[in-house]
Amino acid sequence: MNRAGQGPIAPQAVSRRRFLQLAGAGTLGLVAVGSGAKLLSGTTRAQEESPGTGKRVRQWTAVFDLRYCDGCQSQNKPPQCAQACILGRFVPEPMEWLEVYEHDLAGGGTQFVPTLCMQCQNPPCVNVCPVGATWKTPEGVVLIDQTRCIGCRFCMAACPYERRFFLWGDPPRPPETALVHYSPVHQIGAPKGTVMKCDFCTEILSAGRLPYCSEACPNHAFYFGDLEEDLATNGEKVVKLSKLLSENQAYHLKEDLGTKPRVFYIPGHGEAVGRDPFIKGRLPVEWPWSKEGADTWKRSGW
Repeated sequence: MNRAGQGPIAPQAVSRRRFLQLAGAGTLGLVAVGSGAKLLSGTTRAQEESPGTGKRVRQWTAVFDLRYCDGCQSQNKPPQCAQACILGRFVPEPMEWLEVYEHDLAGGGTQFVPTLCMQCQNPPCVNVCPVGATWKTPEGVVLIDQTRCIGCRFCMAACPYERRFFLWGDPPRPPETALVHYSPVHQIGAPKGTVMKCDFCTEILSAGRLPYCSEACPNHAFYFGDLEEDLATNGEKVVKLSKLLSENQAYHLKEDLGTKPRVFYIPGHGEAVGRDPFIKGRLPVEWPWSKEGADTWKRSGW
């Protein structure tokens, strides 16, 4: 297939102005640091009382319904899930924590496969880290503490999905990030010589909102849900998660590896939104702060 793995084969555009209004330096700093600290301490809204069983911990998961993913060809824009991730998380150029691959279909034509950190429940990256800088939370999300990371990149070598990225230098960042205190939950301000990746926007989920990627999908192809509660939403409707997965033959990428991802895929090639699989190509994402020096900092491979 490609780097993303084997298997068959998205959001409203998020303007920078709107992003800065909703998640500017002050707001993002308060939400990310406040909720992030609670998440790591295990006292977030994600833990609710369940009668007779005590506290219940959320079990976050994501589902891409590829029947509705057209790589944003219909919008004549870059994949808006990937673009919103870059804007919302100030992802350094040229990293794409959420990358949309185009995969050839067996009968001809292509499909688009959005790929992010799979939040594996048997994570090879965690198993090889020599200093415990990456770990799996009770909610099932894999995080990285860049203050502990020694830059050995063993985790990058172990990740079968190639969803970890190394900060080779001090990447350009917009001025807004200067007021955001670093946290493993959002990683803004991580130092050079460390590894970064998708963090599932857990502080946003815990606050009752969808992550940037799902909110930005114009076709509502991206669900986030809770395996414990057995519910998921794409921002348009709420569905029973187990029914969504079982009735639509959902699958994982590289299932044979036994990594037990928390990211599912429903087979498709955008047919539900009228996409012609023989129209190839997607537009590249953009970094709005690239003119501030990004051209001098490039990832030359890990």
